[in-house]
Amino acid sequence: MKAAKSKTPTVAKTKRHELLAKKWGRLSVRGWLEIVGFVLAALCVYSILFVRRHSVEYRPKHEFSVRDPAFFASAHAAGDPVPIAGNKITLLHNGDAAFPSMLEAIAAARKTINFEAYILHSGKVGDQFIEALVQRAKAGVQVRVMLDGVGSGSALDSKDVSRLKDGGCKFAYYHPTRALRLDRLNRRSHRRVLVIDGRVGFTGGIGFADEWQGNADAENHWREVHAKLEGPMVAKLQAAFQQHWLIETNEVLAAPDHFPRLEPAGSLLTQVTNSTEFSVAALPLIQAVAIASAEKTISITNPYCTPTQDQVHLLTEAVKRGVEVRILLPGKHNDQPWTKAAGRGSYGDLLKGGVKLFEYTPTMIHSKTMVIDGMFAMFGTSNLDARSATINEEIDVSVIDEAFGNEMDAVFARDLELSRSYKLEDFKRRTLWERFTEWIVLPFHSQL
Repeated sequence: MKAAKSKTPTVAKTKRHELLAKKWGRLSVRGWLEIVGFVLAALCVYSILFVRRHSVEYRPKHEFSVRDPAFFASAHAAGDPVPIAGNKITLLHNGDAAFPSMLEAIAAARKTINFEAYILHSGKVGDQFIEALVQRAKAGVQVRVMLDGVGSGSALDSKDVSRLKDGGCKFAYYHPTRALRLDRLNRRSHRRVLVIDGRVGFTGGIGFADEWQGNADAENHWREVHAKLEGPMVAKLQAAFQQHWLIETNEVLAAPDHFPRLEPAGSLLTQVTNSTEFSVAALPLIQAVAIASAEKTISITNPYCTPTQDQVHLLTEAVKRGVEVRILLPGKHNDQPWTKAAGRGSYGDLLKGGVKLFEYTPTMIHSKTMVIDGMFAMFGTSNLDARSATINEEIDVSVIDEAFGNEMDAVFARDLELSRSYKLEDFKRRTLWERFTEWIVLPFHSQL
């Protein structure tokens, strides 16, 4: 019996060797398989490292301020240079404010709900939103849900996807990970978009997962800035959703239920900028012109900050002309240590150039904001890194308004009170491990 059992795998192994050694043209089957494997591997590497938006090296000079009439159009020249008038933005801080506001809006929906997220994970928060969306679908509301294949794919149970579909929601993944399009593997939708009846919108940095619960009042409750949008700018948010939904489903959402007439809801002049594949990267140009236009203050909060050499140059040049430049970053609470290592390599040049760095201490800070001279403000989904600039699909809101700029400055000041200063001495004293990780991630700087 023992001899018979040992003989079977030996025979099978011999047959496999014979099959692989069999000639197919000039090469053996094994040879062809090795070539195919090499080509697929090369395509994967190419798709990850080289398929990206065109990015322009841009170091504008200080020629006007953010209050100059030429500023807004100049900053948005690669996107939409015309500001949208008549808007209202309500800032929603952390999960305690953002989640109830969005759930209330979903419950009030009468015709359409369009929801796109990078992160929707199974758990308490995910369950609340899945249940709310399903309930409105059962009530006859058209509900569409689009999630990113990487951000949500592995952490969202298949049974929760089935709940959405069986409950009447239309569902799609943006660039599914199981698709055969290798060129799409690395191009993820990092957007957060929720539009109710085409009239009320939400966007910002929040993820629909349990980490965003609470009020940044515990180490596992993240600090975040999200926003409720009202007014004509909501149509731009809806158009961003339509863009991705059309790509994946071929369904056009051109109807009054999605694009109703929008009356002014406030006094804000705004713009919504989308990062889209195979286009010029508009966001870095907005950031560059804004930084170059600063005359008094630049206040940046960003969780994954790996500035380019151009951005380091612009920030340190701003310091030279008397601008106070402050950047607020995560401290010990950081969910992406390799990204932090990639960004830390630029800390020395920033600090030597007079830029002030701070680390948020209570918990992970995930807010993505910029305020220039208390007049121009930006928030949304983009990080200050190459990935947001040239690879990910992002959505960001910019506002030119002194009252809103002052509100954003006040938000930055409150977060700064809970932070510690990171000085040049701290950078010089970093550990051997920190220095090693900075070196090891250099080839992957564009991906982190």
